[in-house]
Amino acid sequence: MPVWPKSIYTFGVSLGTAATEWKLRQKRSAVPQQERVFRGLMGQLAQAGYWRSAGVESGLTYPAFQSRVVPRTAAQLAPAIERMQAGEPDVLWPGACTLFLVTPGTTNGTPNTIPVTEPLLAHYRRAAMDTLLFYTVRARHAGVFRGRHLWLGSSSVVKPLAAASASPAYAVEATGLAGLAMPAWMEKHLYEPGTAIGQIEDWSSRLDAIVARSCRLDISMLAAFPRWAMLLARMLREKCATPTRPIRHLQELWPNLECYLHSGVPVGPFYDELRELLGPKVRFHELYAANEAFIAAQDGEPAAGLRVLADAGVFLEFLPIAEFDEARLDQLGPRLLPLGGIRTGTDYAIFVTTPGGLVRYPLGDVVRFISAVPPRLVYVGRTSLRLHAFGENVQEKEVTDALVAVCQRHKWTIVNFHVAPLFAANLTGSIRGRHEWWVELNAGTVKTPRGPQLAEELDQEIQRLNPGYATKRRTAMMEPPFVRLVMPGVFQHWLQYRGRWGGQHKTPRCRSDRRVADDLAQITNFARD
Repeated sequence: MPVWPKSIYTFGVSLGTAATEWKLRQKRSAVPQQERVFRGLMGQLAQAGYWRSAGVESGLTYPAFQSRVVPRTAAQLAPAIERMQAGEPDVLWPGACTLFLVTPGTTNGTPNTIPVTEPLLAHYRRAAMDTLLFYTVRARHAGVFRGRHLWLGSSSVVKPLAAASASPAYAVEATGLAGLAMPAWMEKHLYEPGTAIGQIEDWSSRLDAIVARSCRLDISMLAAFPRWAMLLARMLREKCATPTRPIRHLQELWPNLECYLHSGVPVGPFYDELRELLGPKVRFHELYAANEAFIAAQDGEPAAGLRVLADAGVFLEFLPIAEFDEARLDQLGPRLLPLGGIRTGTDYAIFVTTPGGLVRYPLGDVVRFISAVPPRLVYVGRTSLRLHAFGENVQEKEVTDALVAVCQRHKWTIVNFHVAPLFAANLTGSIRGRHEWWVELNAGTVKTPRGPQLAEELDQEIQRLNPGYATKRRTAMMEPPFVRLVMPGVFQHWLQYRGRWGGQHKTPRCRSDRRVADDLAQITNFARD
């Protein structure tokens, strides 16, 4: 298919913006859209041997699906995916699959492998385009498509899979898939840093090449994890400035920069610094995308939550987090709810059925709905990254919101942080202790932070946000938190030490074990309390 001049596509985007604005006004369309997606997926999955034997058939009703088909984790699907890698067709999806996505394994350190079928690539393209059109509706124009779009992620190099034998199979990292999933016109007219630089495997070398190329480009959108966006902005300010042209923020380098697209981690801890580095008029635009599927995107003000992408080809189900137990997933299928069954204010574990052959697959994410009609949600955290060693059940969102609130109050800037349980010895045999916070703040803050002050204010904020934690503290079942303020570079050192520097890797915000905290203790050599 020929690639037309950019002006034609920009005009098409203007028409798409009008159509998307009309679509977003249809507040009750999500449930019928999900019903159509479900029927289409059942027709395809019924042709795959694995799911046919699991009870999937064309025309299967949702109540029958709900009671008949058991949710399955990545570990349970791994043998079937290995068969697909070896070239066997019609396993989890009709036909053969030759491309597989490798996740970073941020939560437990173990990467998963996901089949990337052509229909799944189509889902990525459709959802990504919808996300950008949601932005143009918010901006009231399609000007963001007149410049270039810089995607800062993993290497897009495609590597042969050693496990493949009968037929070739290849693997790619998750955020490196962006360049592969784009239609040809976007790759030619919009995509940066371009194919050649995108395939540089070494993170530092790729970043240097991006900086050298980007100084002279007209960038209108930047898509990156917050910490990589800040690193890139600092490098560009240093490398692209001249004695006659100092650069305070990226809008002075790229006058048409108008959109910062962020995903992967909450932007709250970095908002003030990002605003200073990007420029005063850059709009922040949020996408909620897991490796397995795109889920929701921003269509209004941040407080309104993210609009569920109900018609992008993925079927969504939800389980109240109070009922979630990965060890009992085979019994929980009838408890999962479709989009029409959710309630606002409840935290849910999210499950997906995708055109990549994943069925009732737990993403490991927890979400909370702000609105049911239309469905809008916020990301709360990971099912496995909660603080519950003392029965307090504190979510990632709550520790993040608490630290952001305290730091904004004092004009402290957050670099990174982690929270873990710190167990106390006792003679009764009961588990007691406190939360241990590891916090790295930017140097040069307005008021010098102190650990005890930060601990007291964090304690108050968490009690305000989480009644269960407040009860534990009032009844002395938990001791006050302890804050360790670490030297600059500690979290970067940890990421490098664990081989997670660059790309999609990030620091877990909290864990109910000390896997990360004990590493940090070794790095920092703090005395044990």
